[in-house]
Amino acid sequence: MDKIDTRDMDTPEFVSRFADVNGIRLHYVSVGEGPLILFVHGFPEFWGEWEQQLIEFGRDHQAVALDMRGYNLSEKPANIKEYAVGKLVDDLKGLAEHLGHERLTLVAHDWGGAVAWSFANSHPEMLESLVIINSPHPGVFARELLSNPEQQAASAYMLAFRKPDAEAVLSENSYAKLVEAVFTFGSHWEFSEAVRRKYIAAWDQHGALTGGLNYYRISPLYPPETEADENRVRSIADLPREVFAVSVPTLVIWGEADTALLPCLLEGLDHYIDDLTIRRIPDGSHWVIHEQPGKVNGLIREFIARNKQSL
Repeated sequence: MDKIDTRDMDTPEFVSRFADVNGIRLHYVSVGEGPLILFVHGFPEFWGEWEQQLIEFGRDHQAVALDMRGYNLSEKPANIKEYAVGKLVDDLKGLAEHLGHERLTLVAHDWGGAVAWSFANSHPEMLESLVIINSPHPGVFARELLSNPEQQAASAYMLAFRKPDAEAVLSENSYAKLVEAVFTFGSHWEFSEAVRRKYIAAWDQHGALTGGLNYYRISPLYPPETEADENRVRSIADLPREVFAVSVPTLVIWGEADTALLPCLLEGLDHYIDDLTIRRIPDGSHWVIHEQPGKVNGLIREFIARNKQSL
């Protein structure tokens, strides 16, 4: 059991571990004891996205943040088929079971949210509640990619991430484009040099950039460029409600200044979600977790407490 350097985390309790689950070796960080709250990052982040949440919720939970497969210290399969959403869902299920929990609260952002939506649909019996932060529901996302030119334009970066040269473009000049995307473009995150170095170290792990990009490459949801693309996205948008339905209590937190995922993605969520709470943060960007951690933590706390009272 290796201790993480916590000198800049204001806590002595961060513990780094590995779990062999679902045929893959996953790295995760755990803080505290109690009910499980599992945090799932997006692109191009890693477990460190959730440091402030681990500190807060580790006080009365077992708070866990993993490196998803393909990222940072977790295993990075070479075959792109190993990044299918079903396998990613099974990773989360396997990790929860490895940690000895039958039930959990799931908190997810960006690509982590895409997996969490599917987890909630597949394994509602395991969830106390679901918290999604700036991550579109697949049914709503498919609709907007088909019909909304503004969202199509905002999602155009996905096409670049699918290209064979994406690794070369994103890694040149010490990951300058990724640094810009996370820390400057559209972001109000006041990050330290130490944090910037941690992110670059995570991206620099052998195979990690390809692992993250493979999520985009295997996904059927991206702005359509051809008639075949359009037909594929339409086939997803037209799937029956039950394919994407979520029956567990769900909180959606949305930074409305997100330039990649627009507020239109909140419209029609109640068609798919039985018990939905939406909390908008007007001045929050895609990186609202970093920009306003106290606000985000407070909203999660409030939601968990209210959900417990209603049981």
